[in-house]
Amino acid sequence: MFRSMLVRSSSSAKQAVIRRSFSSGSVPERKVAILGAAGGIGQPLALLMKLNPLVSSLSLYDIANTPGVAADVGHINTRSEVVGYMGDENLAKALEGADLVIIPAGVPRKPGMTRDDLFNINAGIVKNLCSAIAKYCPHALINMISNPVNSTVPIAAEIFKKAGMYDEKKLFGVTTLDVVRARTFYAGKANVPVAEVNVPVIGGHAGVTILPVFSQATPQANLSGDVLTALTKRTQDGGTEVVEAKAGKGSATLSMAYAGALFADACLKGLNGVPDVIECSYVQSTITELPFFASKVRLGKNGVEEVLDLGPLSDFEKEGLEALKPELKSSIEKGVMFANQ
Repeated sequence: MFRSMLVRSSSSAKQAVIRRSFSSGSVPERKVAILGAAGGIGQPLALLMKLNPLVSSLSLYDIANTPGVAADVGHINTRSEVVGYMGDENLAKALEGADLVIIPAGVPRKPGMTRDDLFNINAGIVKNLCSAIAKYCPHALINMISNPVNSTVPIAAEIFKKAGMYDEKKLFGVTTLDVVRARTFYAGKANVPVAEVNVPVIGGHAGVTILPVFSQATPQANLSGDVLTALTKRTQDGGTEVVEAKAGKGSATLSMAYAGALFADACLKGLNGVPDVIECSYVQSTITELPFFASKVRLGKNGVEEVLDLGPLSDFEKEGLEALKPELKSSIEKGVMFANQ
């Protein structure tokens, strides 16, 4: 079920056959650890990863309530064994042997909060977790969900560098929710089936740093400039839209868990040697003058196999690209500075 949900109909029939045949044969043992597994994103993400047949061991960690989440999810009749770990003293066990670590830990946004308001709390949490990752599973792929991603990914990079364990190919900021939203909103305006839609999203993962490249969307639709401008703004403000709709009762936890599960699945496929796995992600990059940038990335056995070029941009998108750079640069520098305090 989960697998068919994840394979894009836009991929070629040949790729779909390869992926289906791969999943039905013997697949490698893969341990996935979720740090922050008892939280608003962590719980639905744990459920979705339990449904993924590529996962053989699911390790759920949080500072509280993890045994209950693990007991609940562990009753589901799918492949993976589930173990819950609670508290700092069990973090090492949660991480040891992990192939993929997903980090949704931290506090969620509330109405009126920006992602930068989260920085002081979440930056410290990420710093501590990454120090443990460097020690107990230094070769794992890292999927960073904790906001502000524009800063937490540079923090993680600095912590790994200090430990002598940094591999830029294995550190990912998860921006998939921006892609998921762009697809959904575009399909609604273009009146095309959403399952057939793909829209690359570049830049960063907050407000104006999110730049959906609708000029490269497939299938192509002849939308007016005003509509594309509105779609861009809605994609950028998607998180705020949910925070306000929940009226103080949470943030975009369910859609983020779905997007996180999509990206984790792509990483696992890459690790297992499935060809042509391409997703957008916020990674160390040289395609702009900024050290970290979100764009299309080819995933493979080493994590990032290739950071793909941005491709042709419309004039509107070129303006958006230049406009986002100062804010993204500032967020990166803020993360680096925090990590080196």
